[in-house]
Amino acid sequence: MNAKLDSTIANRPVTRQTFDEVLVPTYAPAAMVPVRGAGLDLWDQNGKHYLDFTSGIAVAALGHCHPAVVDTLTRQANTLWHLGNGYTNEPVLRLAKALTEATFADRVFFCNSGAEANEAAFKLARKYAHTKFGPHKSRIVSCLQSFHGRTLFTVSVGGQPKYTEGFEPLPPSIDHIVFNDIESARAAIGDDVCAVVVEPLQGEGGVMPADPAFLKELRELCNKTGALLIFDEVQCGMGRTGDLYHYMTYGITPDILTSAKALGNGYPIGAMLTTSELAQALSVGTHGTTYGGNPLATSVALTVLEIVNQPAFLARVKEASAKLRSTMEKLVADYSQVFGQVRGAGLLLGLVVTDAWKGRSKDIQRAAEANGLMVLIAGMDVLRLAPALIVSDEQIAEADRILRLSLDQMIKAAA
Repeated sequence: MNAKLDSTIANRPVTRQTFDEVLVPTYAPAAMVPVRGAGLDLWDQNGKHYLDFTSGIAVAALGHCHPAVVDTLTRQANTLWHLGNGYTNEPVLRLAKALTEATFADRVFFCNSGAEANEAAFKLARKYAHTKFGPHKSRIVSCLQSFHGRTLFTVSVGGQPKYTEGFEPLPPSIDHIVFNDIESARAAIGDDVCAVVVEPLQGEGGVMPADPAFLKELRELCNKTGALLIFDEVQCGMGRTGDLYHYMTYGITPDILTSAKALGNGYPIGAMLTTSELAQALSVGTHGTTYGGNPLATSVALTVLEIVNQPAFLARVKEASAKLRSTMEKLVADYSQVFGQVRGAGLLLGLVVTDAWKGRSKDIQRAAEANGLMVLIAGMDVLRLAPALIVSDEQIAEADRILRLSLDQMIKAAA
């Protein structure tokens, strides 16, 4: 019998080594393999427990295996999975209504990831500009050190050469400005620009919050030139900063907003939100996706949205955010030889290493993991914390304890 058809294959033992044997090496995952999760708790193949302060890169906003989400997915899995875009379905209609009622948007396009949401946003911006102004208005302006996805289009917009090297020739008519630099924006945004895209809180770029004055200037420049302002809230949206979306914190409304990650709490879904006027540019046949807006994903996302978009829930996120920041600021003060500052917003914080520890954020991450705490990095000089929005004060204190233990061990080893 062909081994690939062996019905027992699902029960075969697999290890971290299996990754190196059968998967394309686009990642270098940790040595341990998580097998079970609940809330912010994870266990690996050996039964070791970890406190998860990554939430799958700001995805599992309600923690692992949230009972309400599991219940929704189970019920929908026994009802209807997929139809194809020749038909609509009830869950997608309910989710679209809920998102438009909760935000500035009138229309939503659903897809499967943040990259696809941004791809749709960029295509919409160009299509709208070509239709209204002509093909000369096609340039897209983004920020250096931003991250908008891994498709060739979105990674080109991202402004990080390490992600585009070797994939040339890249899509043309894309320029980059310095994040939070108003003069850089003024110099770049002219009448030939169809869209300006920005993360109100850069994630991969080092957990950098946008200055209010910078975002205000981008809004005014877009109004002046007829460009569309796109907010990429794939990582910072869906309650992570204490508001449903971060544009609400600033009081600056974009023309297009992209959302994903926490929207499905781990079930793949992305969304592009926009106005009725702009949405008309993507008429029948101009864009699409096979799986986008399927009943499984949209039913899960609606449950997540209904839980997160409650005043009491968001108030607790703000409370937990203040607790995490004050705790981390104390840690930074106590370990000033390692960390120089805390930056970010809400429950997405970055601890920036000092010059003496430059390039060592990955080492700190590994040390913390060895002691049972999962954290992220944002480049080699920033340790990134993105716990689930349901994090407790006790879990914040435990993360602080493990980080301190790990730093003490590293400092002692270096002595």
